[in-house]
Amino acid sequence: MWSRVKSRVPGAVRGRNGLICATASAALLLPLLAWPSSDDGENEDRRLQGDFATAAQDYHVPVSVLMGVSYLQSRWDSHPGVPSTGGGYGPMHLVDPGLTGAAGPSPRPAARPARGGPEQRAADLRRAARLTGEATDRLRLDAAANVRGGAALLAATQKALGRPLSQNPADWWDAVTRFSGSSDKAEAATYAHDVFEVIRQGAHRTTDVGQRVTLAARPEVRWNPAGQSGPQRAQDPECPPELSCSWLSASYDTTDDDGGYGNHDLADRPRDQKIDYIVIHDTEAILPNMFKTVQDPTEASWHYSISSRDGHVTQHIKTKDEAWHSGSQFVNARSIGIEHEGFLTQPDAWFSESMYRTSARLVRYLARKYGVPLDRQHIFGHDNVPAPTADSIPDMHDDPGPFWDWRHYFDLLGAPLKATAGPDSPMVTVLPDYATHKPRFTGCTGKGDPCAPHGSSAVRLYTEPSENAPLIQDMGRHPDGEDSTEDVNDLGSRVSAGQTFAVAGRSGDWTAIWFQGNKAWFKNPKKHPTAVGAAGRMVTPKQGLSEIPVFGRALPDEDAYPDGVDEQPESPLPYDLRAGQRYVTRSSVLGTWAGKSYGSAPYPVVKGRERYYEIQFGHRLAYVREQDVDLVKAPATKAPKSGAAGSASH
Repeated sequence: MWSRVKSRVPGAVRGRNGLICATASAALLLPLLAWPSSDDGENEDRRLQGDFATAAQDYHVPVSVLMGVSYLQSRWDSHPGVPSTGGGYGPMHLVDPGLTGAAGPSPRPAARPARGGPEQRAADLRRAARLTGEATDRLRLDAAANVRGGAALLAATQKALGRPLSQNPADWWDAVTRFSGSSDKAEAATYAHDVFEVIRQGAHRTTDVGQRVTLAARPEVRWNPAGQSGPQRAQDPECPPELSCSWLSASYDTTDDDGGYGNHDLADRPRDQKIDYIVIHDTEAILPNMFKTVQDPTEASWHYSISSRDGHVTQHIKTKDEAWHSGSQFVNARSIGIEHEGFLTQPDAWFSESMYRTSARLVRYLARKYGVPLDRQHIFGHDNVPAPTADSIPDMHDDPGPFWDWRHYFDLLGAPLKATAGPDSPMVTVLPDYATHKPRFTGCTGKGDPCAPHGSSAVRLYTEPSENAPLIQDMGRHPDGEDSTEDVNDLGSRVSAGQTFAVAGRSGDWTAIWFQGNKAWFKNPKKHPTAVGAAGRMVTPKQGLSEIPVFGRALPDEDAYPDGVDEQPESPLPYDLRAGQRYVTRSSVLGTWAGKSYGSAPYPVVKGRERYYEIQFGHRLAYVREQDVDLVKAPATKAPKSGAAGSASH
């Protein structure tokens, strides 16, 4: 995201160099476990399951195909009466052609094939109304009618293709590709591939309105007998071959007569510096304005943009070059920035399933290409980027926010967040159940106004094991002594799914972690845990050191700077890391600094000899010197079986 003070009005802009930000594998899905059906019969919370069965029977569509398509469209969520930015409603994401969506038409470079013409809009709500005889309002608001509309459209498409209404799911491959609505053959084939992977592997989840839905695994299902997953294209832009991607160049130009330039830096990564991180942003603006921003040399930049409407990827900067996206030049130099169209306070409208899936495909491709570990200390949000200096902490950003579904995202990456040790481990990974975990937030519509209850990746922290205790304070974010709040943009007292911390204490249903030098408590009942046991390594101050400094960047040692390159001043963060405290580390880095200048060649990277450990210090990451700490290992004690409480299967 490229403005710390978020605009609620689509299109508001602000930007400047590194402090402003912005943001963009065929076998991608992790195995989705098939859960057994409920023994309770047609309970109220199984109503949607019955709706799928009835609609499939009435329109002679295999129920697995209908449910698989719906899973790709919405993950079976209804968002009652609320359209996505693409104008889609209900579990089948039926698109109303008369509704352009909150963002209007999804922009993209002209070379990109148009999507959604009359012959391509397969999930057309108005056509579904004609086929079923249902009123359009009912299709928007009623999940059962919406599912019937989707079944009718699939059946009509199968008939138009001259295919029988077979109960063999494999016979519906072409109809499913049409339902994607894409005129791009590779994109449509990728969509169908994902639908059939869901059918083969099965899925189970509780929807946004509390409906428990199960799709039993069908591993015997085969599809696309030719074994083709669609045309494979040249990798320019730098994109997985199964995605349809476009190129729209960021600006690289001078901005004044005093050496100012923008909006990125030439580099030769990974030759001159390793790419360690991929940073997930949301735009807090509509895509047309972001495209204008990235073409302005006085503004910020990022490597990729991803459309909310259909997940289309547009690349702006080669990954070898350094974008100005994170608010930290140190992180920029070793990361790739991806912007996702949307507003963090409106997740149902903007954080679409197609965007999640395309983003995960892109990140998986980039992580494999550059050796980036698929964990939350290397794949993280803009809200997790460490402030480079003490005085920059209040200016750091807070996107993609508490409603980004990190657990689902890592499922799609094929690296599910899960317990790696037993519940009594000295380390824990934060892992609330997104659908049912709904902490209080304010500020979604106006300052102090309560947000509507919503699933969240965020877990709130207290000074004592009680929800009546004060929230943990972040003295860096609130240097004037202001209290942490429940505001949706206030990161001062919360952690996020996938982040791992050292345990500082336990009391009944409460667990304490070390957080920015303090014990921070969160509710963690055994029956419905919000964190699970973890194994790994921690750092603690070396014996004899009462306190050590914590940094927001890992700089070279003084002797490493060559003549003519100014030494960067150290700026320890204003937090305490005292003897006896522990913080989780997953990697170490050598101190580096990439000087900047405008020209036709990359600027030399200064590489130090001093090593730093990257730690999960608070909501954000941080760094400590290797010479200041000892490593402590948390053993891999027995973890729960897959599918048990605390696993990421959903």
